Formats: sequence, structure tokens, C-alpha cells
Amino acid sequence: MFDRIKSDIRAVKDRDPAATSTASVLLNYPGVHAVWLHRLNHWLWRKGARGLARFFSQVARFLTGIEIHPAAVIGKRFFIDHGMGVVIGETTIIGDDVTLYQGVTLGGTGKESGKRHPTLEDCVVVGVGAAVLGDITIGRSSRVGGGAVVVDDVPENCTVVGIPGRIVVKEGSRVDVIDLHHEVLPDPVIDMFRQMQRRLDALEARVDAATESPTDPEEADTRP
Repeated sequence: MFDRIKSDIRAVKDRDPAATSTASVLLNYPGVHAVWLHRLNHWLWRKGARGLARFFSQVARFLTGIEIHPAAVIGKRFFIDHGMGVVIGETTIIGDDVTLYQGVTLGGTGKESGKRHPTLEDCVVVGVGAAVLGDITIGRSSRVGGGAVVVDDVPENCTVVGIPGRIVVKEGSRVDVIDLHHEVLPDPVIDMFRQMQRRLDALEARVDAATESPTDPEEADTRP
């Protein structure tokens, strides 16, 4: 247990430059508190004390602003930065070294039973205000951009942006590296408009060249 607590604190220090000391992490990081409380609640859930687990999960929500269902399965070194407004649903599965930012929702899409929440594999980063919905899988080392809404599976080492989420393969991505720069994301819509603009410019240039006045005096207009 103490080794896991140490690894949680180390994960915060590695990913947040504002974490200047162990005391700061222990006192000032509700994301860490929420994860530790969840482990207690998850243990109660597995032991059959589900009503008690649900009650304590609501207490944790009141204290931290983070709602984690006690049945959710969470791996090692899970870090919720800031954390206010984060919601993690009942059948969510989260791997190791995953990072979530504030306002993230890992939710369902309806009243279906069984596995209805997402699976996040190792080293996934989910940006501010993003929603990952349904029984889908976000592959290892992938990133979900801030404000994205993802409803389909995402392969490993990809970036997802937009509503609905669009997959953009990240060039030069490296497996097992936690890339926290979730604000530096390509925009496929802007890229499409830029391509259209370049084509329009080329067409206008061709039209202008075809309609230019003749420069040969013999071809010039001789009308009065």
C-alpha cells in the first residue's frame, strides 16, 4: 500500500511542474485524494458492501469535486490534474500511467446493461472538458484533445480532436512516453479549409491568366 502511495506521489511530481514537494501533493491535490478514496470504495464494492461504497463515493465527490463510481477499475499511477467536474462511470477500465484533466467525462451513451463505459489503455491523456462515451477503447499512448467528444475506438499512438472526435495519426509518436501537451493538436477542419483556399487561389490565377488583355498590337482591340 505504501509503495503504491509513493508511486502516486511520484507520478504527480513527474507530470505537474507545480508539484514542488511531497507535502504539497498530500495537501493540495484533490485528484490524488479522490484516487485514494476510490481504492477504499472499490475494496468495499468488491467485498459486497455496495451501498456503503456508493455512499462513501458521494462523500469523496463532495470533498474533491470528482465522481468515481466504486466499481470502476483503475490502474497504477493514475493522475487527475485539478480534477473538478471529472466523472468516471461504473464499468470504466483505466490502465497504468493515465492522465485526466478537469471536466473529463468517461460515461455511457444510454441505459444499456453490461460494459457501457470506455476502456483507457496505458499512458492515455484526456484533455480538458473531453467526453469519452460508450463501450469503446482508447489505445495505448493516445491523446484526446480538450473538448473532444469520442464515441468510437481509437488505435494506439493517435490523437483525437473535435466533435465528434476525429482521429489524427501522430507522426513520430513514441510508445510508453506520456505526452502531456494536449493543447498542441492538429485541426483537420482548418487543414481542409486551407487546402480549399490553395485550390481556389490556383483556379483564380488560371482564370486571370486566360482573360488577360492581349499584349500584341495586332491582337489589340481596334474598335473606335
